[in-house]
Amino acid sequence: MEREKSFRAYAKVNFGLRVLPGRADGFHGIESIFQTVDLYDELTLTETTENGCYVHCSDMELPENNTLTKAYNAFCKIAGCSVPGIRLELKKGIPSGGGLGGGSSDAAALTRMLEQLCDVRLSDSELDFIAAETGSDVFFFMHCDEEGKGCALVSGRGEVVEKIHGRDDLFLILIFPEVSSSTKEAYALVDEAFARGNVLVSPEFAELELIYRRPPEKWTFINTFTPVISARYEQIGRAIEALRFLDCDYAEMSGSGSTVFGVFTSRQQAEAAVEKLAGSWNCKLARTV
Repeated sequence: MEREKSFRAYAKVNFGLRVLPGRADGFHGIESIFQTVDLYDELTLTETTENGCYVHCSDMELPENNTLTKAYNAFCKIAGCSVPGIRLELKKGIPSGGGLGGGSSDAAALTRMLEQLCDVRLSDSELDFIAAETGSDVFFFMHCDEEGKGCALVSGRGEVVEKIHGRDDLFLILIFPEVSSSTKEAYALVDEAFARGNVLVSPEFAELELIYRRPPEKWTFINTFTPVISARYEQIGRAIEALRFLDCDYAEMSGSGSTVFGVFTSRQQAEAAVEKLAGSWNCKLARTV
């Protein structure tokens, strides 16, 4: 009899994202707080008699070698058990390429499902092996709780994850501008800015959690990507200004874009702001979890 499992893969936002100059290994160091929000993809797994991992997504066309197949193959290498063939149905709730970590969260969700399916519990180092084979943001999601929720200080290329107690009192308006910037393009633009001597002053890594605990109107986080991406795509800057016009406590871009978010501590104010924005922007209300 085929066994079926379902799991939610939650999105993340970055509260502050400092990008450091490129390293000899080709990666950039980062310093950030990652926090999950209640926007999610849904994954449904079914065992098959065929070998391998087969992914279907009616919402978008996935490349043959995607984060889910990479995570499956890495799990097979490290788990030390017989892994059945699987079919995955992916229902997207997280926009692709928006800086919200959807593909990375999907990979971590699949890993949890495979652990249950194979009745194994991977160590942190084994989870990190899968993340290294799959993508830098996957490290954070691997260290979230059993439901895939969490908050952490993240550094290195993304592999240094220090869990902290997350806030659940923040309401975020997420705006999805109709532009697409790849991570590769975003880092190239940052490198060009560094070469010109354009380096943003940002809080020290040791200060990030202290800033996070403050009221959001007092946050001093910066995102290194925002100036270069908004210079290339004017809708990013316009979205941030639209949120500030509605008196959100803090507005910034998540990750390397293109999703922009505004932070409110009042659900009522956030809901009213969404209504005002909905006529001009593709937007959604989310909460930190």
